[in-house]
Amino acid sequence: MTIPDNWRKSSHSDGGDGNECVEIATSPTHISIRDSKAPTKPRLTFPPETFTTFLQALKAQPRP
Repeated sequence: MTIPDNWRKSSHSDGGDGNECVEIATSPTHISIRDSKAPTKPRLTFPPETFTTFLQALKAQPRP
């Protein structure tokens, strides 16, 4: 698997000081997520269809 180079910040990152951001990178074979404060740390990587399931699970969680 190649390392993505097309990272984009979440549209929900504009609030506050902007330091708590999630970034996403896509390719035809996978989608990766990383913490923008620690871009060299491990990231989550999913096949596209599994990413959809991951997002649905996140949306189902109650918000604090």
